[in-house]
Amino acid sequence: MRVTASDLYSYYCPSECPGRVWLRERGEPEGEPSPYQEVLLMLGKRHEESHLASLPTPTDLSSVPREERPTRTIEAVRERASVVYQGALRVGHTVAGVACEVLGEPDFLVREGNGYLIRDSKIARRVNEKDHLEILLQMGLYGWLYERTFGQPPVGLQVHSGTGDVVPLPYDGGGYALTRLGDILALKRASAEPFSPCGWSKCSGCGFFHRCWHRAEACRDVALIPDADQGLVAALRDKGVVAIEELLDRFNEEGLAAFQRPYGGRMQKVGKKAGAILAQAKALSTGKETLLASPDIPAHVNYVMFDLESLPPQLDEAEKIYLWGLQVFGSEPSQYWAATAGFGQQGDRQGWERFLLNADAIFQHYGSVPFVHWAPYEKTRTKSYIARYGDPAGVAARVLDNLLDLHAQTKASIVLPPAELQPEGPREVHRLPADLDGGRRGLGHGQVHRSHRDGR
Repeated sequence: MRVTASDLYSYYCPSECPGRVWLRERGEPEGEPSPYQEVLLMLGKRHEESHLASLPTPTDLSSVPREERPTRTIEAVRERASVVYQGALRVGHTVAGVACEVLGEPDFLVREGNGYLIRDSKIARRVNEKDHLEILLQMGLYGWLYERTFGQPPVGLQVHSGTGDVVPLPYDGGGYALTRLGDILALKRASAEPFSPCGWSKCSGCGFFHRCWHRAEACRDVALIPDADQGLVAALRDKGVVAIEELLDRFNEEGLAAFQRPYGGRMQKVGKKAGAILAQAKALSTGKETLLASPDIPAHVNYVMFDLESLPPQLDEAEKIYLWGLQVFGSEPSQYWAATAGFGQQGDRQGWERFLLNADAIFQHYGSVPFVHWAPYEKTRTKSYIARYGDPAGVAARVLDNLLDLHAQTKASIVLPPAELQPEGPREVHRLPADLDGGRRGLGHGQVHRSHRDGR
């Protein structure tokens, strides 16, 4: 068996999933990367190459056949190369009782004194156990491979992060990484595909998304219910409840509210969400919408449509809004007010200050008009920008007071069935409409936000 540092990445990225490891081990075909993923790959490669260009006289092994790289890496280290780029380390080892070949391919080995630093380039801005455990595990495995190959530990483990900083990481002798690798080896060797609940946010960035989502639709899996979290889906499955109709047959609202599932590291009752979950299940089962209440929309002659587009944090040290969009509709419609971030160090602040000027002009002309948005994103980001750059005139605070979340209003008013999953059976479409799943749940914020607008 071969186990690699990349297996650790497969398990955790883009989300934790044991099934992805199992499928890749068997060579199952994956979908093509999305345009967003391709951009991240391009940026990652550019980030790595820029760091390579800053290092003195590297020994570049990137064009050497993969099977030859471990030998060539040993030779380069014994020759005391200043930098080894795209080398490889390979060790025979018994992992969880199984004889294995363990392989890792660190981006850089950088000579320091009588030893080497192991360094990887990552566009991630935050490298820690909470945000990127897979990076810590990969680097720990690289350190262990180096120590087993050369008989001494590396001088240190480092990540050239997306901020441009070289971040030191602790080295525990590789123990944690080997333990996790043992778990992954068990997944690879499993005779049956490991269970992992589907979820739009969890699965939409994975190459096996269409395969798994289509299967969930075909069996009418309870995972399709928007408010059914991963822990609930797994707990229901343990009780023999897999399909939406089985959930409706087995539970009323009181029974589901009392049902316990793992949540936040402990067991917790479903509680108040039970009613919404059953209403969503009914809509999925019957193909008919369920009216819950009249929308609580404040009466006003005009409404401001408020929409943000952002660069995700992988591309900068903090999530940055590049477009603050406002437009008034109603008895006195307005032009489209676009505040865009500029280039350079002050560009982000400039976009924020233009937005405050635009919002203030709207308040001056229209009075206390509602700012209509979809899901919590606009509220969350406005608060973060107040913390980042301030709100000296209180304009942003006034925007927050006037926010009207149309997504929350919709969820409280109606449950909509997806056109793709009618009672007569699944169709050849592998997604749920935007109406059924709250928040920005895909890869690129702008791309997914457009799907919400289309869904409305």
